[in-house]
Amino acid sequence: MAGTGVLQCPMDTSGWADALPAATPTPAPWFAPWQPTIVAVRQRLAAGEALHAALDAEGRARGAPVGFVPQQDLPAGQAYEDYIFKSKRVPVRAGLHDFFNGICWLGLPGVKARMNALQAAEIAARGVGATRGPIRDALTVLDENGAFLYAPEPLWDALAARAWSVLFGALRPLWAQTQLLVFGHAALEKLVRPYKSITVHVWRVRSPWSDLRALEAQVVPELLPERLAAKPFAPLPVLGVPLWWPANADPGFYDDPAVFRPARARPASG
Repeated sequence: MAGTGVLQCPMDTSGWADALPAATPTPAPWFAPWQPTIVAVRQRLAAGEALHAALDAEGRARGAPVGFVPQQDLPAGQAYEDYIFKSKRVPVRAGLHDFFNGICWLGLPGVKARMNALQAAEIAARGVGATRGPIRDALTVLDENGAFLYAPEPLWDALAARAWSVLFGALRPLWAQTQLLVFGHAALEKLVRPYKSITVHVWRVRSPWSDLRALEAQVVPELLPERLAAKPFAPLPVLGVPLWWPANADPGFYDDPAVFRPARARPASG
């Protein structure tokens, strides 16, 4: 598997851009679906544009539903998601976290806009309190650490049960029939410097997709408050995916209960 590579960006004095994925013919599998968008924004950064300006220019070229502005444009006291929904502008701080958030907005704008609308509706109905509530919690999980997976039924059942020895052992050949997109921008940020325990929260997609637009067409109609409230995610230590990390070719890679945790025992009824 190819390494992530780095982009040398000497005009960026903060140094964060030095860690950006390089434009290689064989990008790391978690970056591969995003590669055209990453490269386009990289080029603008290399030309000297600030991150918010680079994302904004690329968004305008693509007809994105939002623009991108510096973080200081967010009014004091206004909730971030509420500001995006009302202004159609995304505040941006220079750094990897907001870089990948912008990449996801450019790559799956319909998914991000739907999630933002649901966040704003929850804020309008319930305000911003000490707790987000189940719907906003689920949206945050998906936004920060989510992934979309199409998989054959036996593979999904094993994942949902956290039956790791089955998932990555007996069923290992079935991974060739899957599609997995890491969507959470915090997860993508972590994967710039991969480590074994990085875990994504998987949202099941029912059919394979040909490109990001086709994936979006499946996901957007299923982003419903009632489904989100049920938190329909399955945890997946992403470096365990076959062919995504060389070390997992050794079956002993999975003998690590701190990462590949067993399912929680259900309380006894009585």
